Amino acid sequence: MPQIIGMPMSFLDWLETWKGSRNEKKSKSSLLGSANVQSGETTPKQDGSISDPSFAEKAEEDNSKIRILRPRILAMALVVSIGGLIFGYDTGQISGFLEMEDFKARFADGPNDTFGNVRSGTIVGLLSIGTLIGALCSAPIADRFGRRICIVVWNLVFCVGVIVQISTSQHWYQIAIGRWVAGLGVGGLSVLTPMYQSETAPRQVRGALVSCYQLFITCGIWLANCVNFGTHLMTGPVQWQLPMGIGFIFPAIMATGIMFLRESPRWDYRNNNIDRARATIAKSYGVSENHFEVKREMREIKEKYDAENAGGGKHKWYEVVTGPRMAYRTALGVTLQALQQLTGANFFFYYGTTVFAGIGLSDSFVTAIILGSINFAMTFPGLYVVEHFGRRRALIAGALWMFMCFMIFASIGHFLLEEGRQTNTAGTVMIVFTALFIAGYAMTWGPIIWAVIGEIFPTRYRATCMGVSSASNWIWNFLISFFTPFITSAIDYRYGYVFAACNFAGAVIVYFFLCESSGRSLEEIDTMYILHVSPIKSTKWVAPEGEDLVTADQLYLEPGARNIKKQDAAGMETAHGREEVPAPNDRYGVHDISGSSWEPEVSGVRGGSVS
Repeated sequence: MPQIIGMPMSFLDWLETWKGSRNEKKSKSSLLGSANVQSGETTPKQDGSISDPSFAEKAEEDNSKIRILRPRILAMALVVSIGGLIFGYDTGQISGFLEMEDFKARFADGPNDTFGNVRSGTIVGLLSIGTLIGALCSAPIADRFGRRICIVVWNLVFCVGVIVQISTSQHWYQIAIGRWVAGLGVGGLSVLTPMYQSETAPRQVRGALVSCYQLFITCGIWLANCVNFGTHLMTGPVQWQLPMGIGFIFPAIMATGIMFLRESPRWDYRNNNIDRARATIAKSYGVSENHFEVKREMREIKEKYDAENAGGGKHKWYEVVTGPRMAYRTALGVTLQALQQLTGANFFFYYGTTVFAGIGLSDSFVTAIILGSINFAMTFPGLYVVEHFGRRRALIAGALWMFMCFMIFASIGHFLLEEGRQTNTAGTVMIVFTALFIAGYAMTWGPIIWAVIGEIFPTRYRATCMGVSSASNWIWNFLISFFTPFITSAIDYRYGYVFAACNFAGAVIVYFFLCESSGRSLEEIDTMYILHVSPIKSTKWVAPEGEDLVTADQLYLEPGARNIKKQDAAGMETAHGREEVPAPNDRYGVHDISGSSWEPEVSGVRGGSVS
């Protein structure tokens, strides 16, 4: 299959092609039995449809054991998840900058080299405005040019932002503008990183790999805390310029490493690279291209592609609301991403150094390192929790745990510290419950939300919906980062009660609205939402055996998705798919009494008798 113009193959692809092109041709020729039989029999036709696959009929099926934990999967997890490390490092370093003497002397606007609320909020918050724009723009661009090349571009954008920041030593607004530009890159990567991993990773470890994004965010925060601690006693601008300069290393590694990985198989398939998509899936599972798992996934992609192109045109962006059960899921994704910010974690990550200095600690940089280490270390068991304890159970337990921690933190901070009864015991207790809060966040709401957002949307709308959901995350990220100085100066540590209430609300929302997705295929998850499976009972829901699943990707919708009633989605009464109807008998069936020899039809992707 020829390469798409403007989309270069990875270095590994080129090396494999150069070394084994002749052997591959011979292998295909012998496998298919004839030079006239193509290996890409699922290639889209001119009319947008795809012919029935005959690959499975032409070769003996491979049923060998799947090898998941392999160097290729580990490389994908490490390289692609650096997108999270970039964001985490940028988040962690600004907390330290606001307390560095040279940074305050050059850019502060308050008395005694202190930052006013507006300036500190602007410097911290403009990153989030950039990430919001980057998240919204990344999805359509990635659909047009591919996931891999866009990852490289967004890394370059982030580097430009760092250059803008590091090249000034007097103008605070240049720091703010540089953070805005860097935020564009961070926002683009925040969508593409979980999207690439969810589309490429084997389904058995999909949740854990997507959650690696959050793991690397915590790693980045921890690294920034360590670097800040190592430089905050230096003199001159090197005190803060060195941590900024180190930030170049991570996008360089990611942009270089992604060129050694393959393009998303789902993007490849939709752009006529059928053979390459099949090869990518085979390599992800560590099996041959004729393996049953590869055939299953290729068949699944084909069915989605056929349904998507059968409605008569390109689907509109607003189908994220008008599509089958999409308004519910889009609203849920937006709400969950907002609640991840409203847990209050970034209250500590952005202003932790300042908060602990206010408590009276002699070196707040050390405390930041301790909390960053807890955040990083506890994300590892979070990767286990996400796959073994269920999304719902973990999110509900985590939200209630964080609710308890913030209630204690806010109460001690307000009634002991702010009332003039400051004691060493009070400060210690606040740090302890901050650590317990971060441990709970790192194991639950930190990694699991990113996994859930990559699962609840059908492929047809995933890129756009993830962009919209991520935009919600960044909006609240900005609001918290900008307004926190104003709020804490007005209501002191009682600000913690706001986060406590949001955590409790998060537990309630998950309980009543989020379906359990752990251990299920993306198609089963889609089916649960379309069939209006009760989230409370979703943990025990079992997909019907021997029947095709009802998924949004399989519905033959017209552009705009206006030809299906949401309440009828379970039966697909108004969709355009067709199936054979059993012959009528005495009890069931549609009997022709008109004399016109009319043939009945059943619409949708699932069959059933019509009585």
